[in-house]
Amino acid sequence: MEFDITTPALLFSAISLWMLAFTNRFLAVANLVRQFTALYVETREEGIFRQLRNFRVRLALIKHTQLYGVISFLFCVICMFLIFSGLTLPAEIVFGASLVALMVSLGLSLAEVFLSIDALKLELEKAERAHE
Repeated sequence: MEFDITTPALLFSAISLWMLAFTNRFLAVANLVRQFTALYVETREEGIFRQLRNFRVRLALIKHTQLYGVISFLFCVICMFLIFSGLTLPAEIVFGASLVALMVSLGLSLAEVFLSIDALKLELEKAERAHE
């Protein structure tokens, strides 16, 4: 495989879209936290408190997902600089680190999706209890 400046450049758009998606996800969860916090202050309902605990963990996962996405992006930039400087072996190592950081980000994203599903299950349980 030929390793040149276009190799890490391929990740630029993917990582940028990834960061945008998780910024939007963060904003959506932040709005839900505000709504559920206000509702909990009014009702002191246990189910709402469980949702708030779920949001806390999800926000931490989103933060770390974004952190590793930024690290991956930064490593891509460093890799391109190293290629530009003629340092191919260090560039390949940094590119590998960039891919690892992106994989960590993807794994954290998957964990956040599962927690999001758990939050929806809590809402469905509440609807089912109200229906009984």
